[in-house]
Amino acid sequence: MNYKSGLRAGIPIALGYLSVSFTFGILATRYGLSVWQATLVSLTTVTSAGQFAGIQLMATPGLYLDMLASQLTINVRYSFMSISLSQKLDNRFRGIWKWILGFFVTDEIFAVAVSRPVVTRSFFAGLSTLPWIGWTLGTAFGASMGEILPASILSALGLALYGMFVAIVVPPAKDNRYFLLAVGMAAAISTAFAYIPFLKQISSGIAISIAAVVAAVIAAIVHPIEDEPAGDGESPAPDRDPLACHPEESPGNEESPRPAGNDKEVTP
Repeated sequence: MNYKSGLRAGIPIALGYLSVSFTFGILATRYGLSVWQATLVSLTTVTSAGQFAGIQLMATPGLYLDMLASQLTINVRYSFMSISLSQKLDNRFRGIWKWILGFFVTDEIFAVAVSRPVVTRSFFAGLSTLPWIGWTLGTAFGASMGEILPASILSALGLALYGMFVAIVVPPAKDNRYFLLAVGMAAAISTAFAYIPFLKQISSGIAISIAAVVAAVIAAIVHPIEDEPAGDGESPAPDRDPLACHPEESPGNEESPRPAGNDKEVTP
């Protein structure tokens, strides 16, 4: 999986982000932000729910603690996503690259990346590029348009993100019934938070995190994934001389004496 394959996988996400961030750009200007300020928020944040919640608090000066609490609860789910995604990274995806590319982890990018058997650094970079550009450009376009577009068009644009989620979830759910079970449980728990009176008081970020963790735990209990045995499938190379690795186990083999100092030499 290289950078180009990541770019191709990120095209549907970028198109969905373009429409959703367009709505955010319009909303940001309604709350008093300029075009460049709204664009800067999307350029440096890339979190849809966090931005929509934060823009309302930004319009009311002094609510810094409320801003901190809301952003922590809404975005805490990315911590769980990153932990899960770290199990799929290849050996070269480490160090400063985790810090840089970890900035781009979103719900949709995570859903695409975690469905791959292995996530390489170049693939994840390609996967993140177009969505980030689409999210930033969509905000700039929306902020520039202001209040020109009617509300009916804005509502239609907001549906694109849900269609994108369906397209991401359905293919793996068709092949794995336990994946479908986890998705169904998460949806049921999320619905409970939306309609049960005392659960409705919990913020959306915390509700999403609880739904994801509970569904994942239940799915792991019902169908745990067994770890592959260490060294499974490994065998010595055919051109290795077993006498060279373990000379002490073959006494009496004196027909081919070896030079001193090469008793433990192993041919790679």
